[in-house]
Amino acid sequence: MIKAILVFNNHGKPRLSKFYQYFPEDVQQQIVRETFHLVSKRDDNVCNFLEGGRLIGGSDYKIIYRHYATLFFVFCVDSSESELGILDLIQVFVETLDKCFENVCELDLIFHVDKVHNILSELVMGGMVLETNMSEILTRIEEQSKLEKSEAGITAAPARAVSAMKDMNLPQKIKDIKLPDLPNILKN
Repeated sequence: MIKAILVFNNHGKPRLSKFYQYFPEDVQQQIVRETFHLVSKRDDNVCNFLEGGRLIGGSDYKIIYRHYATLFFVFCVDSSESELGILDLIQVFVETLDKCFENVCELDLIFHVDKVHNILSELVMGGMVLETNMSEILTRIEEQSKLEKSEAGITAAPARAVSAMKDMNLPQKIKDIKLPDLPNILKN
């Protein structure tokens, strides 16, 4: 079972973290730091499998990672998962991101967090692998995008209403309202 999926840059800044096992937030941050230190000090020509750090479960868990350009894609899994299967899953995840964002880069992960999480949830749910067929994943993401665009008209309505109110120039219209002279009305 997959316990966590982490993506961080060469400086250890997390760009995506998804935990499928409960850890308090401070422990999650420690896991990200520890995993970064374990993975970043390794050469690019060594094996992509590590024994889990002491925070993520020690020798019962494995860290499987790939380093692409400025990003580390790390999957923390238990001993029941296949290392090569997870490496293939990382490859599918990265290629899917690459197709969706046309040459994915770190900024895409920062500015499109919701889309990245949607892609990830098409691959993995609750720590279990759902889909590895990239064309199937891309079809589901395109369907989601079409649905979001069709709902854009509905969700944009409040913004259009605010814009219309601004165009009405209400402060000037309030000034232009002719009110009767109140002291004369009060005397009568």
